[in-house]
Amino acid sequence: MIRRILQNFATRLATALLSFAIVWLTARYLGATGRGDVSLFVTDCAALLLFIGLLGGSSLIYLAPGRSIWHLLVPAYGWATLVCAAGTVVVGLARPVAPQYLLHLLGLSLLQAFFSINSSLLLGRKKEGAYNLLNGLQVGLLAGSLALAFVGWQWRTVAVYYYAAYLAYGLPLLLSFGVLLRLPDQWAAGRGLGLAARELAHHSRGAHLSNILAFANYRLSYYFVAHYADARALGVLSVGVALAEAIWLIPRSTALVQYVDLVHATDKHTQIAPTLRIARLTLLSTALAVLLLCALPAQVLTAIFGAEFGAARPVILRLAPGVVAIALSVMCSTYFAGVGRYRVNNLATTVGLLVTLPACWLLIPRLGINGAALATSLSYLASTAYLFHQFLQATGAGWAALVPGPADLSYLRQLLGRKPA
Repeated sequence: MIRRILQNFATRLATALLSFAIVWLTARYLGATGRGDVSLFVTDCAALLLFIGLLGGSSLIYLAPGRSIWHLLVPAYGWATLVCAAGTVVVGLARPVAPQYLLHLLGLSLLQAFFSINSSLLLGRKKEGAYNLLNGLQVGLLAGSLALAFVGWQWRTVAVYYYAAYLAYGLPLLLSFGVLLRLPDQWAAGRGLGLAARELAHHSRGAHLSNILAFANYRLSYYFVAHYADARALGVLSVGVALAEAIWLIPRSTALVQYVDLVHATDKHTQIAPTLRIARLTLLSTALAVLLLCALPAQVLTAIFGAEFGAARPVILRLAPGVVAIALSVMCSTYFAGVGRYRVNNLATTVGLLVTLPACWLLIPRLGINGAALATSLSYLASTAYLFHQFLQATGAGWAALVPGPADLSYLRQLLGRKPA
């Protein structure tokens, strides 16, 4: 397991560094206002992709081992097309945006949706190498294209982001089809397609509802800031959030392997001990990374991103407790998803949303982006507390199960020192 975790971590670390480059490029060369415009577009795309998961998402990974990938791909693509079209119309009705914005939203959300579907199918077939490579390529193409346009060609407008994203998602999507076509799956028309679609819809509803609720916890504050403040404030907030959430590559790397192993395990109970051990080490690593980030002075942020972004440091400090909490939440929610108990994850994110809504309404008009960060942390802490309580009840573990001991550190040293097989 540790070798796969380290491989995923290395890939996600590279992805996180490239994502940091994207944040830096858009902030440095577009300023806080331009960065805010990009952040709002990315958030709109992410919102559409969430509803696509109601007929796909993690359920594609869950069903891929026992179903033809082509029977899963067809209904997932059809639903994605419907959602992107309807979602683009909703955005156009919800707030004043240019027609060009809506065209880019439709085109890029479709590309991202199709690529996400293909990637999930590859992961479900344990093609983790191809999955990591394609996702790394996607971020690399986006960062490289932005750098070429901003630095090389001196083309510094928000439109550059759109065109770079077309390349960054389009090419990996084409390459992903090459990997899928090499799988032994055969197309068989008839009952198999309908059965796969119904099963996908059945599993996706429960599995993905928590993701929709989680998105509201993660990004609802962006819309509040855009409403009560402006794009410049949103740009500063997005930089602080991006830096804090980059640390999540640690829990997400371990959770990815944990989920795949749970899906394929015949005895789910045997996965409890490894989950707890990885959770302890993950929580410790995340806490250390957060402390390092909080130690950065505002002068470093202004030197890196520009004079407008020193205000991101208070945002980071207020996000820190929630970022550490989410590390634990990711591990627990992955366990419940892997054993098919989606209702627990849904309730946990509902608890967080019940905190997010009043907190954003009360804090953001008074404290601005610092209120947004505080509201986000309060939401993360509330949902994590509920989720971990349920995890303890389900596994029979105690709160002490989170405290790393000498055996855990010794285990980690042995694994890191072990040569790959």
